[in-house]
Amino acid sequence: MSSADNSAWLLRVPASSANLGPGFDALGLGLGIWLTCRFRRAPELRVRVHGRDAALIPESEANLIWQTALRVGADCASRLPFIELEIDNQIPLGKGLGSSAAALTAGVVIADRLLGLNWKKPRVLNEAAHIEGHPDNVAACVLGSVVASAIDAGGAARAVRLEMPERFEAAVVTPDFMLPTVEARAALPEAYSKRDAVFNVQRAALLMAALASGNTSAFPTALEDAMHQPFRARLVPGLDEILRLRAPGLLGCTLSGAGPSVLVFHEIGHREVCELVRQIFAMHGHESEAFHPGVARDGYSIEEDHQPWT
Repeated sequence: MSSADNSAWLLRVPASSANLGPGFDALGLGLGIWLTCRFRRAPELRVRVHGRDAALIPESEANLIWQTALRVGADCASRLPFIELEIDNQIPLGKGLGSSAAALTAGVVIADRLLGLNWKKPRVLNEAAHIEGHPDNVAACVLGSVVASAIDAGGAARAVRLEMPERFEAAVVTPDFMLPTVEARAALPEAYSKRDAVFNVQRAALLMAALASGNTSAFPTALEDAMHQPFRARLVPGLDEILRLRAPGLLGCTLSGAGPSVLVFHEIGHREVCELVRQIFAMHGHESEAFHPGVARDGYSIEEDHQPWT
């Protein structure tokens, strides 16, 4: 893109759920709840925010999307032009659905487009993971579907994407309170026993094999975890009972990312199992909302925006 280009762009980035039970900081799932950004070059920065939790998203230089784009520009030793940025956010903030990862991914893609870097998705993922510090959520934002990811010895992000089996669905139940990631991280121990490490390695491998094959017999064992959910349960009232839920069509429940949202895996045609999760939250004094967003199979998308600006 040249400096004189007056094109406008439409960018959509999905929400994500990380960990998927045993895959702590390694597994992620793209969800069809979207952060949508319209942007174009402008004489000065202008940010407008609409949608869910809009009041919590800065309409200033402090905006995370803009700050991320500036960082990419600085990393590339390039001056980023000002933009007009219109944000329509549908991802609940502070609920374990990857809102910050979506914003980081959006910032990287916006910088790429403004600076004409022509990065492919693996390069976008690498930059976003470098900024985020871990690759699980941003890998789901970039690639979509089910993603296993890691940072290699040289610091580069590596990720492999799997298609979600057609007979499986993923829903989200979000309670009426926020859980800051820093608080959820602080609840975790500094070290784990060999027994717990083996427990999670076994189940993470079983989960990926089950998702790759569409096999239901591995559930709910494949979603069990010893590394983060037991320690975060005190921060999410009712989580212990939710993780123990069993019902026809229910594959199992996990904490979504750092929480407090719960990811519900179920067989197609069994959305009613989400009401069991909502009932447990209600028993502990919390209202909740069930989302049935479907899987974001392709990650983010960007195209030219031909709609009028107001």
